[in-house]
Amino acid sequence: MFKKFVNYCKACYDELAHKTTWPTGNELTHSAVIVLSASIVIALIVFCMDWVFENLMQLVYPAA
Repeated sequence: MFKKFVNYCKACYDELAHKTTWPTGNELTHSAVIVLSASIVIALIVFCMDWVFENLMQLVYPAA
């Protein structure tokens, strides 16, 4: 049982150290900028939808 675990750990290390392609610093920065930009765009879209819905609800249910 312990030998299987050790072999599994060795295989995992071999996979991560020798077979995995890690991104370069520039690739990582580029991906982070894309994710940040997409997050901001989605947040703005949700904000606008919320604002429109709030104003519509104020028209339907005016404050007393």
